[in-house]
Amino acid sequence: MTRLAVALLCLALSPALVGAQDSLWEKYMAAGAESYGKGQFAEAEKMWLVARKEAESSFGPDDIRVAATLTNLAELYRRQGKYPQAGWLHRRALSITKKAKGSHHPQVASIVNNLGTLYATTGRVDAAERMFRRALILRERTLGPDSLDVAASLDNLALLYHDEDHFQDAVQLHRRALAIREHALGPSHPGVTVSLSHLAALYTDLGRYAEAEPLYRRIITIRQSALGQDHPEVGAALDALAELYRRQGKFGLAEPLFKQSLAIREKALGAENPGLIPSLNESALFYQAQGRYADAEPLYRRALAINEKSFGPNAPEVAKSLDNLAELCRKESKFGEAESLYRRALTVGERSYGANHPELASLLENYAVLLHQMGREQDAVPLEARARTIRSNASRN
Repeated sequence: MTRLAVALLCLALSPALVGAQDSLWEKYMAAGAESYGKGQFAEAEKMWLVARKEAESSFGPDDIRVAATLTNLAELYRRQGKYPQAGWLHRRALSITKKAKGSHHPQVASIVNNLGTLYATTGRVDAAERMFRRALILRERTLGPDSLDVAASLDNLALLYHDEDHFQDAVQLHRRALAIREHALGPSHPGVTVSLSHLAALYTDLGRYAEAEPLYRRIITIRQSALGQDHPEVGAALDALAELYRRQGKFGLAEPLFKQSLAIREKALGAENPGLIPSLNESALFYQAQGRYADAEPLYRRALAINEKSFGPNAPEVAKSLDNLAELCRKESKFGEAESLYRRALTVGERSYGANHPELASLLENYAVLLHQMGREQDAVPLEARARTIRSNASRN
């Protein structure tokens, strides 16, 4: 579900609202957006909290600009794993927007979509589907069936179905979204690559590699032409194609693409930007799959350091990095270090995900595998039982 949440990022940053041109509120919103884009979440939070105060004092507590600020803060908190705060802010923003714009306004649909993202992130699949369907219906009614916002909703719903193994439904929705984007933007516009990427990833997971590869190559060509050879989005497309080759065992084709992607992102973003994390993790997984643990380990450790610096020690991203590194240490038979990392990952995971999130179940299961490998079956059994309970509860929600 983590991949789904990242893919569904839907943020109404500094919207153009009436009567606020060059206002202090707009300046604070823009400053927060700039910091958010750089992964500087503490600075973004500070700017958006000031923007909220400015909007409430200058325009009133029920002004649409307050709702926009709350929406941004909610998305920031979701990224940081502060789910209760994010949910409250989204619901407050939704209430304000309905009152100001009516229940069927496109901005209402955007906030409903964001709530769906939050529910998907926290494993509430049924609630997420309801929100995504509601947002889709609102957007079709208010913006028309060929709107780019409709395409975004289709992709969001398809990603949820992808993660729930409803593959045929997901394929159909991604294809419809792609057709909308191509018609609205033209076949060579970088916006088209959003749906292309989702569809290619779905084909990859289905093992339909011959269908996925030309999509990835088309994405690379579009982005290189529109954005330049050294744009981070080109690096992301190279990573995806490299992963396709890795899954097919074509390591000689994959490795130079992973290296090229990381070099592009480092040049564009800097050596400590969280935008490097996907390339670092994909490259590390590539080496790990071949048993080249010495090549994988420094990449995982670097990803962990960047996540800790960017998001703080108790963020979901840190729990994931700890889990990745622990898994590698387990494979290297460094059982003591692996156990220490798993314990820390669980501590961070409980704080960031909560005690009943499917991601926590995965951490418990991975730790249990290590304990079995160490001959400590009695310690592993309660972890496995807890993981089963979490997954069972999630499936009923």
